[in-house]
Order: sequence, then C-alpha cells, then structure tokens
Amino acid sequence: MAFSRGAKGPIGYLFNRMRAPTHSGHCYSSWACRETISSFTSKNGYPQCASGWQMFFRRFSVEVPASEQMNFIKQLRERTSAPIKDVKAALIASNWDIEAAQKDLRKRGIVLASKKSSRTAAEGLLALAQDENKAAVIELNCETDFVARNEIFQYLALSLARMALSVEKYAGQSSSGFPFDPEYLEDLRISLDHPKLSGETTVKSAITEVAAIMGENVKLRRGFAVSKSSHGVVSTYLHTSPQPGLGRISGILTLEAEDDNVPLDALQRVGSQLAMHIVAAKPLFLTREHVSSEALENEREILKSQAETSGKPQMAIEKMVEGRLRKYLEEVVFMEQKFVVNDSINIKAVMDGLSKEVGSPVKIGKFFRMEVGEGIQRLETSGAPEVVAQAA
Repeated sequence: MAFSRGAKGPIGYLFNRMRAPTHSGHCYSSWACRETISSFTSKNGYPQCASGWQMFFRRFSVEVPASEQMNFIKQLRERTSAPIKDVKAALIASNWDIEAAQKDLRKRGIVLASKKSSRTAAEGLLALAQDENKAAVIELNCETDFVARNEIFQYLALSLARMALSVEKYAGQSSSGFPFDPEYLEDLRISLDHPKLSGETTVKSAITEVAAIMGENVKLRRGFAVSKSSHGVVSTYLHTSPQPGLGRISGILTLEAEDDNVPLDALQRVGSQLAMHIVAAKPLFLTREHVSSEALENEREILKSQAETSGKPQMAIEKMVEGRLRKYLEEVVFMEQKFVVNDSINIKAVMDGLSKEVGSPVKIGKFFRMEVGEGIQRLETSGAPEVVAQAA
C-alpha cells in the first residue's frame, strides 16, 4: 500500500504525458511517444488517445534519411534562394515533397512581398540597353545594396531594360528623350530564362517574385529613353558598374552631324567622353538660352541674400551677385562647363574641335543624367514631386 501511494504521483504524471500529444520543435512526435502507440485506438489512420487527442507523426522521419533531407534542402534552396529556415519549414509542412514545398514558398513569398511594398526602397541599380539608334535606362530599386549585388536582381534589371528598349509605344517619342510610365511597363509580358526565374509572366509578377526571393521591397521606379533623330550616335556611360549594362549613375547623350556622310567613329569617341562628363559634372541645361528666367531669378535672389551678409555697399553687392551668377552658369550649363578630361577647355571648345575634325557641324541633340535613389528622401520628407531625370 505504501508503495502504491508513493508511486501514485509518478504514474499519474506518466499517464497524463501519454494522453497529450508529444511534439518536437519540428512538428513530429518523439521516439518515446511512438513506443506507446499500441495502447491507443486508431481513427482516420492516426493514433488517438481515449480523450480524443490526435497524435501526428512525421512520417518521413524514418523513411527519409538525414542525408536525403539535406539534399532536398539544398535542391530547394538552389531553386528558390529562400532562407534555409524557410526552406526546411516548407519541406516539413509538405511532407518532403519538393514541388509542393516550392509552390508553398512562392505563395508565402508573394504575401510577404505585398506586405513590404510600402517600405522605402532607395538602393538598387540602373540597367541600360541600347542599339545603334536608341538607348533605354530603367531604375530598379530595393532596400539594401546587398540585394542590388544579387545576380537574380541584376538579371531582372537587365531584362527590364532590354524590354524597355523594344517597347514600340515610345519609339517615336524618344528622339527628344522620353520618360517611361512604370505602370504601363508593369502590365506588359516578359519572357525570362534564369534557373530561378523563368517562363513568361507580367513585369509586375516578375518583380513581385524577385521581391519574395530577396525578402525586400523591389520596385520599378522609372525609365528613360532617347534615340538619335538624324545622322549621329547615341553615347552612354555607366558609373559604379558591377557588370556591363548595370550601374548606379548613368550619362546619356546624342551627337548629331549635319552631313550624312560624316564617319561616326569620331562622334562615338567624343560622345563616350561627354557621357562620362555628364556623370561627373552634373549639367542641368544645355546652353544659357535653356535656363529659364524663373530659375535665373531664383538663383539671383539666393546669391543676393548671401552677399548682403557681408555688410558691403550696395554697388559692391551687385557686382558680387553678377560675378557669382556667371560662375553658377559655368557650373550648370553643359556647353560652358570645364571638360573633365581636359579642364583647360570647355564643352563648347570640345564640340568646335569635333566639328572641325569631321568637316561638318556637330551638335548635342539631347542629354540626361540619372542616379539611383535621387529624390527619394526629399520626396518622403517634403512631399516634393518625384525626380524623372536631370535632362535637357
């Protein structure tokens, strides 16, 4: 009797443990629980206690060896680039069916991507595509530069640029430089051929899928296209380029010759240098005539208020303002900027030298500069309109 009373506590504890389903951290029952299975009834193929609790077992914990499990995890990770933790959880939930697990990961990823779509994406890359007559550049944003270095993200960016180059809607308008409508592009269909991103889908769906893989907000922010309108060349330059066609800053311009018989080699050589100059010098206007009176007056007011703090006479202040205004124009007007390759001459002198070399007048038709993330912080803090591109 004494022994019976003394053992009552432990026996009751063991009985209660046997009644409750025992799960491990991976949602399958422990070995000790499987030992007691013969004392339970069965319902719908699952062992069940007298109290009605069902006990679920990880069927493949024995049928799939650890080495096979690691192989499945490796395969699914290579297919999706999803985190190992998510890959393993999806495989367990799908009873180690790799196709079902991949489908489950995609579904979960799309849901997570939609939740992250409101987060700021100020990093990313510019992708450039061009042919003999036209160039198109797009900005694909993400949240971190780590994702921008990912080859899946880079593949998508290049694919979007190539698609933008082929869009017929902008073909006739790009001669003067034309911005893309991201929403229009997102509705177009794109064909992808990548081990982790393949098949035909819409641009919007492709971006969402990459966002799901990367675990960040991914956004097609803007695009710009330009083509030559006469005999000439389209010249481009990409700065901080991880691979051809990608970069963080782009400079693009067209050079046009009056004589259709002018060889284009010299134009292309100088055009490449001028595209690099655009990236470095950040011109805002082609000539003084392109500077609006409003912009000129605003700058004059700023310079005047700065000069008045010196305490000098009004006549001296006016001379200071005019001198600083000339310097400002030399800094922002393309034709008056010092050439970054040779700062002893300005761009006008470069163009005069090129015209003399080819024996025909050559002019800059269109230029623009684009940089990843420009205007995004200002847009958030002050509600300023989105920057399309610095173009003229």
